[in-house]
Amino acid sequence: MRKLLVIGIGAGNPDHMTVQAIDGLNRADVLFIPDKGAKKNDLAELRRRICDRFVTNPDSRRVEFDVPVRAEPAPSYRSTVDDWHEAIAAIYEDLIRDELSQDGCGAFLIWGDPSLYDSALRILERVRMRGNVEFELEVIPGITAVQALAAGHKMALNRIGDAIQITTGRRLTEEGLPDNAGSTVVMLDGKCAFNRLDDKDLVIHWGAYLGTPDEILISGRLGDVGDEIVKTRDEARRKKGWIMDTYLLRKPGGPEE
Repeated sequence: MRKLLVIGIGAGNPDHMTVQAIDGLNRADVLFIPDKGAKKNDLAELRRRICDRFVTNPDSRRVEFDVPVRAEPAPSYRSTVDDWHEAIAAIYEDLIRDELSQDGCGAFLIWGDPSLYDSALRILERVRMRGNVEFELEVIPGITAVQALAAGHKMALNRIGDAIQITTGRRLTEEGLPDNAGSTVVMLDGKCAFNRLDDKDLVIHWGAYLGTPDEILISGRLGDVGDEIVKTRDEARRKKGWIMDTYLLRKPGGPEE
């Protein structure tokens, strides 16, 4: 039976690669490299550099594939994502069927970790449910942007006795900051939802291109640095054509301060 490895490759620094991930790359006959277009060519290029650096299996080969662009949410965010995932599932099915032998091993290289705000596992489950191609699945964890953010700011994610919540910019906009979370990590925020919060005394630790040579870190009182983050983010996105960022919010003071 075909075997698929879903490998977390870290948040952008090739040094994030674990021994388990490197071993996985070298077990695979085929390494699948997604291409999200010219504006995000850096993401595909990082995967290529990782393969160049760590793959020693002379029999492995790379197969690059185009990832369809997600439509703007209409009529709803969930239906838009569902349609997008269905389109990607069709591509995955073709790749698995056409590029892997019946006993072959393929690897998908996943930014960060496959279990945290990445949809590869859900999409592969769609492929499995179609029933047209069979495969075994193995997941290899990776360093997440959340961990890289904490490392960059030289801080612990949690304060003593406090909870941590990981959410999205969309939910932060709709629901505000949870009262019961000592620290809130926000991901997938393309519209700077933090600037819509009323409490400007919140402390924000923000980071973009985490773990890479282009890493940018800003922290401070939200009321003091919020506009600076927006400006810095806009400039970085214009320069590179894309941006990946995340941030942590918490109220000032706390059990350990």
